[in-house]
This record gives sequence, structure tokens and C-alpha cells, in this order.
Amino acid sequence: MTDWHPSANLDALRLRARLYATIRAFFAERAVLEVETPVLSVAGNTDANIASFPLEFSGRTDGAPRTRWLRTSPEFPLKRLLAAGVGDCYELGRVFRDGEAGGRHNPEFTMLEWYRVGWDHHRLIDETVALVQAALALVGRRATTATTTFRELYRERLGLDPFAADDAALQAALGDVAIDPHGLTRDDWLDLLMTHRLQPTFDRDTILVVHDWPASQCALAKVRAGQGDAPAVAERFELYLGALELANGYHELTDAAEQRARFLRDHALRADRGAVRPPLDEALLAAMAAGLPDCAGVALGVERLLMAMLGTDRIADVLAFDFARA
Repeated sequence: MTDWHPSANLDALRLRARLYATIRAFFAERAVLEVETPVLSVAGNTDANIASFPLEFSGRTDGAPRTRWLRTSPEFPLKRLLAAGVGDCYELGRVFRDGEAGGRHNPEFTMLEWYRVGWDHHRLIDETVALVQAALALVGRRATTATTTFRELYRERLGLDPFAADDAALQAALGDVAIDPHGLTRDDWLDLLMTHRLQPTFDRDTILVVHDWPASQCALAKVRAGQGDAPAVAERFELYLGALELANGYHELTDAAEQRARFLRDHALRADRGAVRPPLDEALLAAMAAGLPDCAGVALGVERLLMAMLGTDRIADVLAFDFARA
């Protein structure tokens, strides 16, 4: 590599600094505490669709594991702080995901994650929209806001019920999008419809919030039981600006036993795929058993937000040095 220049121009780097100042002012006004948590952990992310970087520590460990994992999110230690009574808090920092490099992905990127005690996901949606609008104001933009459920979105735009349609109908709805079906689950087909058929049609100047996801895609969210013909749903939302997914939020699961069961299901899926099974975060599970308060949390990709602000679909345009130049 001989080109030493930044991948982003200097105006983009200055805009990032202004965005950080805006974020910190936004939370200072709301008395949300900024915290900093470890980047290296004895536990990794069990999510079957996210790969953690493992590292080997060469120094003294006093019997602790030498293998440590770069965080894919600060979620687990932030929840431990919540269980310890820290109250509303946020972290703005670097996270790492193996295998994610390309036009819209970089193996290391900046995540903003925050938690509100006593809130549900609907209240957090309003605050997330307000933060995105504050960011857009830095570049003289404002977006309209629309909110829909996962079910309504698929019904209105694809003409199918994502909770009732069979796998064949989901595959057919992809149209001419050619995908190797080997090993794909129903949730994979739903995700492909979102990324390949729905997101490209989202309006550039609209913040679209999609909530009440399938219970099978609950991740770390509470599940609300179904009633009548209404299916059980995950109390989860995703926020999009144009085609870019910016944020993913939950009304957080607080049941330690259920959380352990979900981690073990992740391990089983990873085993089926021949993937590495990182250690469970026993510290998180112990904190949840001690008492994680009812809360809502959301993670927002800072590079994605900057990309939307600048109207670019290249993550390199908002990074001082992208993966190819790091």
C-alpha cells in the first residue's frame, strides 16, 4: 500500500467531530450519563449472524481465560451497569465485527448505544428520531417520520403476511433476486426481503421506524404474547433513513433464565452451521439474575448516520482510514 491519504475528505472528518459534540450535548441535556466499558471481554457474541474477533492474551491471567473477544457491541457491560444502579447511560465507542467489510461495512466502526430505565421501545423510538433529526440539522436537512409494524410493512409493500406466508411464498416474493437457498431459515428469507426488496424502496428523506418484529427475531428483546389473530411479536424496532438501517432497539429482556436459553439456542444454531461458539457472558447473566431494571435500549451506527447525512453509500467516505487503508 503506497497511498497514505485518508479515505474520507477533511470536511467529512470535521462533520464527524460536530456530530460527536451534538450527541454528547443531546444526552447532557437529558441527564443521560456517558460511560466507558471494556473493548475486550472473556465472552463473545453468540448471535449466529455476527462474528466476533478472538484474541490471545500473553500475560498473566491468574487462571482466567487467555482468549478474549473484541466487543461487537457494548450492550452486555452496559446492562451490568444498569443492574448495578447507574441509571440512564450511553456509550459512544468503537466496536468490531469479523467478516464485515465492503461498501457499507467496515470491520471496526463506531456505535452509539444508550439505555433508558423505565421506558418501553415506543418511548425510545421518539428519542431516537429526535437524535437523528438533530444530526440531520447539522447539514441543513430535516426528514419526515413514518412508523409502521413489521406486519403492515410486508403486507402493504409486498402483498404478503410475513407471519402467515409459507417459505415458498417468501422465496417467490424475492422475484429475480437469485439466492442459494441451502441452509436458509424462514427468518433468513424475511431478512432477504427486507434488504433486497424493501429497503431499496425507502424514501431518502423519510425516517421510517418498523416495530413489532417476529418473535423468532427477538434477539435480546421482550416478547409480547399473541392475542386472537395477532401473533406474538418481539418488542423491537429498527430505524431507517432512506435505504440505510441506522438503529436497532429493544424493550429489553430482563429474565436471566430466558436469556440463557436464548444464548444456548444461538449456540445450537452455530453448531449446525459449523461456526465458533463463543463463551456465554456469565457476568451479564448474573447481573440479570440480580435484577436488571425494566428498560429500553438502542444501538445506532454512527458511520451509517454520517453516510445518510452526506448522501453517500460508501462507508469509506466517512472513515479517516477504511479497512483497505488501515
